[in-house]
Amino acid sequence: MSSFLRLAAGALLLAASPLLAPPAPIRLAVRNALTAARPGETVVVALPSLPGVNAGDLPGLAVVDPVSGKALLAQPLDGDGDGAFDQLVFQADFASGQTRGFELRTGQRQPPRRDDFRVYGRFVRERFDDFAWENDRVAHRMYGPALESWTKEPLTSSGVDVWCKRTRRLVVNDWYLVDDYHRDTGEGADLYSVGKSRGCGGSGVFRDGRLHTSRNFRASRVLANGPIRLVFELVYEAWDAGGLKVSETKRVTLDAGSHLNRFESTYTPADVPWAAGIKKAPNASLRTDRARGLLRTWETLKEGNGSLGCAVVLDPAQLQDFAEADGNALALGRGAADYWAGSGWDKGGDVADAAAWDRYLDDFSSRLRSPLDVVVSRP
Repeated sequence: MSSFLRLAAGALLLAASPLLAPPAPIRLAVRNALTAARPGETVVVALPSLPGVNAGDLPGLAVVDPVSGKALLAQPLDGDGDGAFDQLVFQADFASGQTRGFELRTGQRQPPRRDDFRVYGRFVRERFDDFAWENDRVAHRMYGPALESWTKEPLTSSGVDVWCKRTRRLVVNDWYLVDDYHRDTGEGADLYSVGKSRGCGGSGVFRDGRLHTSRNFRASRVLANGPIRLVFELVYEAWDAGGLKVSETKRVTLDAGSHLNRFESTYTPADVPWAAGIKKAPNASLRTDRARGLLRTWETLKEGNGSLGCAVVLDPAQLQDFAEADGNALALGRGAADYWAGSGWDKGGDVADAAAWDRYLDDFSSRLRSPLDVVVSRP
């Protein structure tokens, strides 16, 4: 056999070798156990559950709907901040009781486009050290050190501010650029006044019947910045909580399409009694629901700017009691400080009134109690 024929035969054998065949896709079976639809639900796949996949593989994994053959928008992220990817997230719709199948295919993921991003957050040094964040439904900010000493209007507060949005686009950068965000020109505005209160979901230490809150955050870092999930942390220096020195690192997670953020606080020392709360405006209506771990307000904003709902939702097993302190309605927690908080504006397009806000929160609480079941397999 000539050398040319031997090379050609060798090439054919290599092409047929199973070692060079594309790896079989990893299959996901994702089940919604609720007797209710779950539109735009975030699916989280942890790296340890994926056979034969390492952290460096996650950015190249495409999530494919095998029925349509289309790839879904997916995001690899580093959930623990150690510099290595450890989760893959994507969003999908689920009907009542539905189980949907998906495939993870190697090397087929397309990088997200600018228009794919539905969450965003950053440290805003030019605005006295704000940290501002948003998704396609809501926007918020918390205050950094420079605001404490601003000569015009100093403010010391670890409350959560709300920016009311009536647009699905991301607005944080544009609103700061124009610096006219207290006036609604068609996209919404900063219509909420947090002051020294807990605002819309701020927390603190609750000891001996008193609420003890920190100063403004001192450091921040972003762990994931879209297109689907935003994760960032704020660090608070130690403060006096009724004779006990307490420091805090607060982690905030916001997904596309959601009105509620997840807040997780790591306190030092650990296991301090904590509370999450909402500013109680004079005209606000208040609802508490112990079975759902739910605290919510609905208030009329000034100057004809509609009404705003705020809420805190936590695991009912963690809920110790409800209370009021320093102009705030509070949910008192025990154990890990882990809860959800956010807002709904009646001009934003999703929440028409207090009854609609209640329906949204009841549905959200049901989803928390019945997380999606994700089963991973490789053929």
